[in-house]
Amino acid sequence: MKQLPFCARFKLSLLALCLPLFAAAQVPTAPVAPNAASPASPTPAPPPYLSPEIHPDDSVTLRLRAPNARKVDLVLEGAVTAMQQDADGLWAATTPVLAPEIYGYRFVVDGTPILDPRNTDVRDNLQTLWSNLTVPGTPPEPWELQSIPHGIVEHHFYTSQVVLGLPNNQSDYYVYTPPGYNAKDRRSYPVLYLLHGYSDAADGWSSVGKANFILDSLIDSGKAKPMIVVMTLGYGNMAVLKPGRTPALSAQSVDLYQKALLTEVIPQIETNYHVSKKREDRAIAGLSMGGHESLFIGLSHPELFAWVGTFSAGLNANSIAQLPSITAQKANLRLLWMACGVDDALLKPNQTVIATLKAEGLPVTAIETPGHHQWPVWRDNLIHFAPLLFQK
Repeated sequence: MKQLPFCARFKLSLLALCLPLFAAAQVPTAPVAPNAASPASPTPAPPPYLSPEIHPDDSVTLRLRAPNARKVDLVLEGAVTAMQQDADGLWAATTPVLAPEIYGYRFVVDGTPILDPRNTDVRDNLQTLWSNLTVPGTPPEPWELQSIPHGIVEHHFYTSQVVLGLPNNQSDYYVYTPPGYNAKDRRSYPVLYLLHGYSDAADGWSSVGKANFILDSLIDSGKAKPMIVVMTLGYGNMAVLKPGRTPALSAQSVDLYQKALLTEVIPQIETNYHVSKKREDRAIAGLSMGGHESLFIGLSHPELFAWVGTFSAGLNANSIAQLPSITAQKANLRLLWMACGVDDALLKPNQTVIATLKAEGLPVTAIETPGHHQWPVWRDNLIHFAPLLFQK
């Protein structure tokens, strides 16, 4: 009998060895009786929880599961509340009754700030993120989404030759056009340049401030004139957002931002949108850093802006010496509106600048409201400022 080749004999031998293993694999495994040596069953997952929970009286409970934490605080619009832990490691705190508003909050776990992991509504910012808590109003507040005609917000990118530190020199701005705006219609609209605060991006006023919803509401109710609102990136040097910024760097950023606004943004707006080019139809306003920029740009260029507004303007002791030298007659402002919260650390610098401007004969409308350096104050400022604009 002819002997098989070595390779064939090897394969047959291997198959003979494996067949018992294959057969054994088909036999159902008998259940193993539990004994002391068996591994413990998995720990059941903790029950889900709700955060935030808005109660019928508009108080709100915030919760966080952190069983190993020693201390957890709730920070709600600057107010710190110690949270209490239950037996399952769930921390909770209930607020007093809250007025309808959009509040920013986060948790501090053993000294480390974190967002609410149960809340997907996050406030965008270039430095610090916060969770949003929205307490709705009845009837809806101006900043809420309502069943009324809505304007459109468009986002534009462009190559800046002025602003330093941008990725590939790409800057951006947002433009709100009111309900009824038609690119084919030659009707011209007044325009408000609305500036954000330090650490915000160009979308600060639309995503957090809800400026578009506020304008929708004011226009629909007849309280404000239909207007175009331009919301720009408010930095001339992006390095001001990094640690270690100096007064000189901040001043450079303001100067370069002014140049970018006047030589890059405004020409694009006046080319691509139906906006009036009359100074009587052009306004500039902003919050915090944007308030500082609005005041200095507005007073430096009275030929461009007849309406100027500041909300908690970022002013300091050096601001008085740096104020543009201008007379009331040359400024010829239709409105110079300066607001600040009574609990804001910037209140006294604002009061000092207001007194200085009034002494120069400038017609300052000074407004002091409840609150500190926070978005609820600035939304309220816009609600009261916008209806004053472009009135004959």
